[in-house]
Amino acid sequence: MRRSLSTGTRSRLLTVLAGLLAVAFVLAPGPLAAGRQTGDLRFERRLADAVHGSVAEYWRAGGPDLSPGLHRVTDYWFRYHVAKAVIAALLLTALVALGVLVWRAVLRAGGTGAARRGALALGGAAVAVLALFSGALVMANVQGAVAPLSSLMPILVDGPTGARSAALREQIAQRLAGAPDAGGWTPPALQVLVDDFARYHVALAVLAALAAAGLAVLGVRFGRRFARTDRSDRRARHVWASLGAAAALSSLAAVVLVVANTGTAADPAPALAAFLAGGW
Repeated sequence: MRRSLSTGTRSRLLTVLAGLLAVAFVLAPGPLAAGRQTGDLRFERRLADAVHGSVAEYWRAGGPDLSPGLHRVTDYWFRYHVAKAVIAALLLTALVALGVLVWRAVLRAGGTGAARRGALALGGAAVAVLALFSGALVMANVQGAVAPLSSLMPILVDGPTGARSAALREQIAQRLAGAPDAGGWTPPALQVLVDDFARYHVALAVLAALAAAGLAVLGVRFGRRFARTDRSDRRARHVWASLGAAAALSSLAAVVLVVANTGTAADPAPALAAFLAGGW
């Protein structure tokens, strides 16, 4: 009969796995996304130069179809975000599994010293925070994969070529001010930018709504566990109450994201103009 690994061994293995995935999240996406035609984009300066040059080329052309240069950059950026989303999802899975082990240990730590119980609780809280952060990374990178063109815009604004792209961004912002709602004509290229920016925020609104629902379900489950726990077991009640409160607060934060991104998606042109101006 195969012997199962002890809780301590599984916790250590999951900790090492989470650490390796965190390193992979930083180092692996560039090489994974780079192809024969996009290998140079792994380097920040070359990516920034390519973004600036391809967006300027696309803007001058004015048509709806992405220029070859911009298509090359967005294709790379899509693969980059897919790689990051997959790694972040694996990291989230490892952290959730680790969190379950740690919080179970907290519940079973009745006969241990106060220092060990405190260390376990602190470790459980740290893992929970890291899991929430990993979930946010999954959402952000799925959003970037859904709308890679818009997710490139921060490079245009704040990247190494940000100062050089100021005139281009001002031209786009001026056109945004004269969009159809303001009685003007929208160039096809600008309409593509606006539509992609709307899609960028719709994606996050949907992801945040799913996260809010999932966290709300968790909060209800933790609340029920709290209600069913005997009043004499103060430690367990404290654990379930803490987890329930954290899930509820995180769900409310996700709802705020839903509202904010839904509003931006409904009227994307002013938000895009503000973004290109470095307003947020």
